Amino acid sequence: MSNRYGDSNLKIFTLNSNPALAKEIADVVGVDLGKSSVTRFSDGEIQINIEESIRGCDVYIIQSTSGPVNEHLMELLIMIDALKRASAKTINIVIPYYGYARQDRKARAREPITAKLVANLLETAGSTRVITLDLHAPQIQGFFDIPIDHLMGVPILGEYFLGKELEDIVIVSPDHGGVTRARKLADKLKAPIAIIDKRRPRPNVSEVMNIVGHIEGKTAILIDDIIDTAGTITLAANALVENGAKEVYACCTHPVLSGPAIERIQNSKIKELVVTNSILLPEEKRIDKLVELSVAPLIGEAIIRVHEKQSVSLLFD
Repeated sequence: MSNRYGDSNLKIFTLNSNPALAKEIADVVGVDLGKSSVTRFSDGEIQINIEESIRGCDVYIIQSTSGPVNEHLMELLIMIDALKRASAKTINIVIPYYGYARQDRKARAREPITAKLVANLLETAGSTRVITLDLHAPQIQGFFDIPIDHLMGVPILGEYFLGKELEDIVIVSPDHGGVTRARKLADKLKAPIAIIDKRRPRPNVSEVMNIVGHIEGKTAILIDDIIDTAGTITLAANALVENGAKEVYACCTHPVLSGPAIERIQNSKIKELVVTNSILLPEEKRIDKLVELSVAPLIGEAIIRVHEKQSVSLLFD
């Protein structure tokens, strides 16, 4: 196994959620992907086989817990167990997209806090560290009792928009919860912000109310961490245009894009949707409006820094 990185104790493995991103990350670090296989028994049970020695090694597993989320989560838990039993020195799980993050508190009586449950499962299985990207709620970091490096997608999105040299920009948060994120992008692009005040009668159904801030005649950039069914973002884009915005771009770190999302984006006033490859996008979702940026350089650099016991905080800017 060739290792351009120069430390044979660093191993990177991938599971099934995003092998293309894992290959890119391994290339950035300068190692080949570890040899392993994920197979299914006839009843659907997952079997994992690690096909090289990892005794005493620092192992990094790349796995987004994106859809099908339960399959990908079980693959990850079983892989962690396999590594632990094969005497890996450290088991570092790299989760570009952390599924179940939206269930981070009890919004009403008798609800689970699934984001915490997942954190418990990962730790109990044997993880020694987590590297993740743009958690839906930053306080999820506190759900873990092991070190967690929480990387940010805003600098990557910001660099892209800086390169476009758009004029008269306003950064728009599609809801109250995303104002901090919008502010970070606004600081990078030296632009003002606006907020869309909306009420959500039930999950995945959103209703745009009014726009707080000046958007008339401006180029609006909507930012969110996750775009799922795209109801919120497309209603927001259409409301911005109706209220006088010149054109509307949208961006997010995690393109979940489930159900009617692609059709909604295609038919909306969004000129361009900029996303990252934290979640693998199948061909049918790669429409002309969609631009994909890679998080591999960021995650690869984070892995090198963690491995070499250097500061990771420099990457947050």
